[in-house]
Amino acid sequence: MTDQTPRAALKLDIVVIGAGQAGLSSAYHLKALGLVPQRDFLVLDQAPQPGGAWQYRWPSLTLSTVNRVHDLPGMGFAEFAGGDDSVQASVAVPHYFAAYEEHFELGVVRPTHVSVVCDRGERLRVESDRGLFSARGIINATGTWEKPYIPDYPGAASFGGGQLHTRDYKTAEEFAGKHVLVVGGGISAVQLLGEISKVTRTTWVTRTPPRWREGSFREEDGRAAVALVEERVRAGLPPRAVVSVTGLPVTPAIEAMRERGVLERRPMFSEITPTGVRWEDGSRLDVDVILWCTGFRSALDHLAPLQLREESGGIVMTGRLATQVAKDPRVHLVGYGPSASTIGANRAGSAAARELTQYLGLGRRS
Repeated sequence: MTDQTPRAALKLDIVVIGAGQAGLSSAYHLKALGLVPQRDFLVLDQAPQPGGAWQYRWPSLTLSTVNRVHDLPGMGFAEFAGGDDSVQASVAVPHYFAAYEEHFELGVVRPTHVSVVCDRGERLRVESDRGLFSARGIINATGTWEKPYIPDYPGAASFGGGQLHTRDYKTAEEFAGKHVLVVGGGISAVQLLGEISKVTRTTWVTRTPPRWREGSFREEDGRAAVALVEERVRAGLPPRAVVSVTGLPVTPAIEAMRERGVLERRPMFSEITPTGVRWEDGSRLDVDVILWCTGFRSALDHLAPLQLREESGGIVMTGRLATQVAKDPRVHLVGYGPSASTIGANRAGSAAARELTQYLGLGRRS
């Protein structure tokens, strides 16, 4: 018999869901605006420890190979990291985030799994395994790590080899002696292709030809890329990855892969067979493992009762940096669309904190 006893919800002004880059930035700016952690706002995080998705990255991803670790507002990462580029990103960044939370006394509550957010008139009800919370507004910063995306291809269930996603990857050595098919054209796909190809045979397939970016990546290039993604979410279209706009940087590691012939990509196959894959022209390839480096989707299932999505599958976003949901201005999404990359996460956290507090009429508090 289900327990129908009413449970009291802790009332707050704002609940921040997620404590990755965007969530911590939002919390920092809420505090800077005068709100007090655990009194006026609360940060809930599903992970067992600080670090966001960084704590789950593969061991070979070090500070020398990671694309970039962006500073959180108010505390630089470089001075914290100590200049040792050989440190694993999955170690260094969580230590940085932990120090950040402690220094600014953000009081993150973890591990906390938020199951659903519901509309309760003037308030939003946040249900979790750590209790119920009643908020006037929420800043959702749940990112994408919990929603790995693998496209549906005919015959996938018949494949007799192994299939895994980027988030399942640990080391290249586990594939020794196997033919690995790497699927995807993003930065992670290229990084893992480079590692695995040093220990075993690989084949690379992408949906579209990879776009290589020669030269340094300037700050204005990043802003231009974010602006293009922002344009989509303002129109209510599903967001695209920022890297799809910026292209892939040509680094010394990429040049080395070219020399080894690793970057000779093939177009996307049309079907998965019991022993490999088949293309539309009938050609086949036997492989032992399919590694899907096909990205992630925004983890927003807990917001489904709010009915924020359009028929297109996207969410119409508004506000200065497109963090505010047009259908419900009490809800801000950071780490979504243009702020899914750390290029825009800090600015999005600032905009969301400022705009939400203004919308709710929350003045500076002591």
